[in-house]
Amino acid sequence: MRTHGWSGTAPVDDAEAVERILAAARRAIDRSGSDFSIAEVARDLGVTRQTVYRYFPSAEALSTATAIAQTTHFLDILAEHVSKIRDPATAVVEGIAYTLERLPHEKYLNLLLTPGRASAFSAGVTSDTALAFGRSILQRFAVDWAAAGISDLDELVEHMLRIVQSFVIDPGRPPRRGAELRTYLTTWVAPALDPR
Repeated sequence: MRTHGWSGTAPVDDAEAVERILAAARRAIDRSGSDFSIAEVARDLGVTRQTVYRYFPSAEALSTATAIAQTTHFLDILAEHVSKIRDPATAVVEGIAYTLERLPHEKYLNLLLTPGRASAFSAGVTSDTALAFGRSILQRFAVDWAAAGISDLDELVEHMLRIVQSFVIDPGRPPRRGAELRTYLTTWVAPALDPR
C-alpha cells in the first residue's frame, strides 16, 4: 500500500478525499481569505496540486464547494429569522433582504456572492448546485409551498437567485437597506408569488 502523499494516511475512498480537501481549503480560507491557492491546500494535505485538481478543476470550484459546505450555519440563522412567516411573498422578500444584509458578516456565503466574485456567481447562478442550495433554503422556511400553489420550487429558487445576483452585481446608488429594500422587494418581487 502506498503511504506517501496525504501525509502518510491515504483516504479510504473519494468521498473521504473530498472531505479532507474541503477541510484543508477551509483552513486555507481562514488563513488567506478568498485568495488561497491550490498549492496551499496541497501542501496542507501532503499531496501534489494534481491530486487536488483531480477532485476540483480549479481554485474557483474548490472555493465554491467549500463555501457551500460551510453555509449550514447561515441556513440555520435564516430559517430561524423567517420561522414565523407563513405568507410565501413575505417569506421570500424577507429571505432575500436578510441574505443581502447578512452577506458582509457571513464569510463563506460571502465567498459565493461578493461583488468581487460576481463573474463566478453569475456563471453559476442557475447551476444544479445553486438550485439545490436554494431549494434547501426554501425547505427550511415555515411556508407550506404546495398549499400556497407553488409547486415548482426550482423556478422560485431561480427567480430568487437572479434577484440576489442582481443586487450583488449592482447594489444600487445608494444601496437600498432595511425598510427601503423590503418595500422595493415587496413592490417588484412579491407579486411573482401570487397564485396563478
